[in-house]
Amino acid sequence: MINPTYENVHNHFKLNGFHLNREDLCRVAYSFIKEGEDFEKPVGDFLLDWFDSKPYIEMQTSGSTGIPKTIKVDKQAMVNSAIATGDFFGLQSGNRALQCLPVKYVAGKMMLIRSIVLGLDLDYVAPTSHPMKGLEDKYDFAAMVPMQAQNSLKELQNVKKLIVGGARISASLEKELMKLPTEVYETYGMTETITHIAAKKVGEEVFTVLPHVTISYDDRNCLVIHAPKIIAEDTVVTNDLVELVNENQFKFLGRIDNVINSGGIKIMPEQVEQKLDGKLDRRFFITSKEDKELGEKVVLIVEGDSFAIDTAIFDCLDKYEHPREILFVSKFKETENGKVLRKESLK
Repeated sequence: MINPTYENVHNHFKLNGFHLNREDLCRVAYSFIKEGEDFEKPVGDFLLDWFDSKPYIEMQTSGSTGIPKTIKVDKQAMVNSAIATGDFFGLQSGNRALQCLPVKYVAGKMMLIRSIVLGLDLDYVAPTSHPMKGLEDKYDFAAMVPMQAQNSLKELQNVKKLIVGGARISASLEKELMKLPTEVYETYGMTETITHIAAKKVGEEVFTVLPHVTISYDDRNCLVIHAPKIIAEDTVVTNDLVELVNENQFKFLGRIDNVINSGGIKIMPEQVEQKLDGKLDRRFFITSKEDKELGEKVVLIVEGDSFAIDTAIFDCLDKYEHPREILFVSKFKETENGKVLRKESLK
């Protein structure tokens, strides 16, 4: 198709094995809403929204970095994002794709839009924690969150290219993914940028931006994203501290909101967490509490019942990074799509 728009459906597009045009998709949408399974109803709602007369879609931000809010996203910008992803990952019409993310969130919406715009042969399954259980088909492309990838390690050999987003990939999962014949990429993005604007292969440190995206940083050393074809205001200023390699590549260091100032030393919780990855058999994160002497002290928060932690696991840390206190939380607070809410969990 030349210059795809949100009003068109690629003539090679398939959903669960069936060629469907715009009218067919609207009929399927009504069917999903009326008699579909729970996970299919949001798909029906989204398809009707996509094909209505409005040039935008309303979306909810995740709330992992602030109060969740509803934003309006231009439909043509979503089409442009889908094309950029197709170019970056070399997707071709007729490629088989697996959709296992909830359509309630931008990543799930965009898998559907990529398929409609690029003409992919899409299988849609329930967005469970074990999405490939019982599947024997082979796929050219799929998108998952880290937990789904962790639970699909045995089946992922049937996927040529996998993108993983929504949360950081742990060091232990990264090692497992690097053993696979699958090309696996960690993605970087947010609702405001219509899912990912950059990706890196597992095992690499540097993110590379998608076509028509350039980057810079502000006076805080936080990433500034320039993407006029995707972002309504052309630019998004993030709170993500980065090291810029060039205008197309960057290293993610951590969120400025999370930085700990302990006795004048600035500590990145995300970098401390990476060093501790695999040394505890349960979820944890690094944060801080007020301290009379240091201003802020480093605190390790561990999920689950309390147990004795061998302090030798901290030998890999610089002395300023050593936790001054360890707290146990029975269950972390998290967003609906599984991102841990640090401040709420600490409370």
